[in-house]
Amino acid sequence: MEETLDDVNDLNAEKATNSDQIKHIRIGLIGAGASGLALLRAFEKIRETNHVIPQIVCYEKQAECGGLWNYTWRTGLDEHGEPVHGSMYRYLWSNGPKECLEFADYSFEEHFGKSISSYPPRAVLHHYIKGRIDKSNVQNYIHFNTVVRWVSYCIDREKFTVTVKDLKKDTMTSEEFDYVVVASGHFSVPHIPYFEGLDKFPGRVLHAHDFRGADEFVGKNLLLIGSSYSAEDIGVQCHKYGAKTITISYRTRPMGFKWPSNMKEVPLLIRVIGRTAHFKDGSIQENIDAIILCTGYLHSFPFLPDDLRLKTYNRLYPSNLYKGIFWLDNPKLIYLGMQDQYFTFNMFDSQAWYARDVILKRIILPTRKEMEMNIREWLENEEKVVGKYDAIDFQAEYIRDLLQYTDYPTLDVQHVAKLFKEWEDDKDENILTYRDKTFPSVITGTMAPKHHTHWIEAHDDTLETYLNEHRTLSNPI
Repeated sequence: MEETLDDVNDLNAEKATNSDQIKHIRIGLIGAGASGLALLRAFEKIRETNHVIPQIVCYEKQAECGGLWNYTWRTGLDEHGEPVHGSMYRYLWSNGPKECLEFADYSFEEHFGKSISSYPPRAVLHHYIKGRIDKSNVQNYIHFNTVVRWVSYCIDREKFTVTVKDLKKDTMTSEEFDYVVVASGHFSVPHIPYFEGLDKFPGRVLHAHDFRGADEFVGKNLLLIGSSYSAEDIGVQCHKYGAKTITISYRTRPMGFKWPSNMKEVPLLIRVIGRTAHFKDGSIQENIDAIILCTGYLHSFPFLPDDLRLKTYNRLYPSNLYKGIFWLDNPKLIYLGMQDQYFTFNMFDSQAWYARDVILKRIILPTRKEMEMNIREWLENEEKVVGKYDAIDFQAEYIRDLLQYTDYPTLDVQHVAKLFKEWEDDKDENILTYRDKTFPSVITGTMAPKHHTHWIEAHDDTLETYLNEHRTLSNPI
């Protein structure tokens, strides 16, 4: 059928109307960490093709974007009296292959101009995240040093009101939005259980959130409570930097790695008497110098009322979120990055691209009943997850489900899942050397080179030292 002039005019008029509607949409984005930056990048990709995008205002309480990948020496409260967001510590290196988190539209090779090893330190990953953002110029959307105090929703007007505080100016303001996106993360508010005798323990007690450097504990006897990534990594970091002994107390099951001789796992702590720790199996550990609580984090959103606030523990598929993103009772409230995570940056991208397309009406959400059924199906599948491999496959399938509806660049999710499983096997083989392994980029296919220094011997984690290609005879590969 031939297209008439009237047809063309009608189509152009429709496009103009849609563009006019889109440019009047206002989005309030909470957080400029990896999830929040993913949403900004998703909309910027649209703008780069001369398409109209909504008005976006991003509020970030820190002075710099990057979320948890920022490092601060501060613990407790920051310079403005706000709770410190970051849990990063000195000498932290990636505990998973960088190839498993690589952006599909911005490879490590593009950023650094060369291939780098598979397990870079924090500063390198932070530089990579910022590189994609600097290229996109999305910092123009971000209000730094601005903390969200309260979010409310008016049913009659179908608008959110977001009240924020400018921490530098010490002023409070409010703005209205059509959508609110919560990308504030869930690894910043520590879960701190109590054990009998902690209040009388003569040594130091801290949560992993306040751990800032393993070199503080040289020659010390440490007790770590927990059996997940924090206990695993802080334990081997302290071994690397010269702790005398490291005892890891687990609640449900041990991690089961082949620990070095000065590290061991024991059942849950029951009580502390003086410097002696007593465990559930009747064993004891004497002369403890410090106790580090690697006991996880809380999903905490003090700026949200009960009817908007996600209440969950760390799980692969939080309930009440359609597609793991949209608040069931009000889908104009969007949560990004709230899952327990194997995949990280690329999962945040997949969520951000999907959320963007819903806001732009490229994807139409189904009825509430259909959304409830979909959530229930995912929760039932989550219940069937047994072990690490199942969890990796579950999250891979979740990401594939999102990507099929958007124009996100091609990402071989199955390949990424395969690398994750190899990573798990490498840790089981040797918890101290798995970071010396290399993997091919899922994006470019290039095999990562070995780093110039074995991880156990790499005590300088600066960007400059890491990127230095000089190899000394005293430290061959």
